Amino acid sequence: MHKLSLASGVLPEFGAVDVVEAGAAAGFDAVGLWVDPLEWTAQHTRDTRAALARTGLPALDIEVVWIRPDTKLDDHRKVLDVGAEVGAANVLCVSSHPDVSVTVEELSALCRHAEGSGMRVALEFGIFTEVKNLSQALAVLDRVGHPLRAVLVDPIHVDRSGTAIEQIAAIDPMLLPYAQICDARAERPDPADFDAVITDAIDLREQCGQGVLPLAEMLHALPAHIPLSIELRSAALRDAFAHPALRAKAVIDATRGWMETLA
Repeated sequence: MHKLSLASGVLPEFGAVDVVEAGAAAGFDAVGLWVDPLEWTAQHTRDTRAALARTGLPALDIEVVWIRPDTKLDDHRKVLDVGAEVGAANVLCVSSHPDVSVTVEELSALCRHAEGSGMRVALEFGIFTEVKNLSQALAVLDRVGHPLRAVLVDPIHVDRSGTAIEQIAAIDPMLLPYAQICDARAERPDPADFDAVITDAIDLREQCGQGVLPLAEMLHALPAHIPLSIELRSAALRDAFAHPALRAKAVIDATRGWMETLA
């Protein structure tokens, strides 16, 4: 049985405490937390730690470290520091830096910074970044070489990047501490249209089993019992369920319902 985590992207307009409480109310096994290093304070950390302790939920991941020419490594380290304080198992990273050597250097630095907590530094690929597919992500991680490095698989990015399921099955399981799951529509955005790519990723995802992605095959290609973060960014869900707990419940019920069809 896969443990299911509520990704912060399901509730993008809510804070970390709201996400934790919604995840607990809906029956999730874990939660993911969004940390903006420029706005996050020590009080946010205290409140989030208290909510996690109160609900008994662990933090599966914390996000996002977004490596770009205009970002600072110290700000990325702050995200990891918050993750360590709240007990997050993983930190989600993406890179839009055009120089792959900088991506390698910064991910390496973050892995070293995570050594005290053991947090995995998970690089997510996607056509909206400069690490556009699984092959590119694994090449970056080969250069990083640190035992805390990891790769994050998201079905919508697998599909949009042209990554084959056979490639997922060939990943070293040690590089896969967790994965994301969602479904998506058949229509793919033009990779050259950044706005369309982002809209597809943050507004147009589908509940598991309601889109066209080969989710069963993707899940089978991943390690058995791998924790799954339900990354269901959907404008339709946001419109239908204004209350965070009700939205979280709709997401987990649909996901569990789909997973039961696989048994």
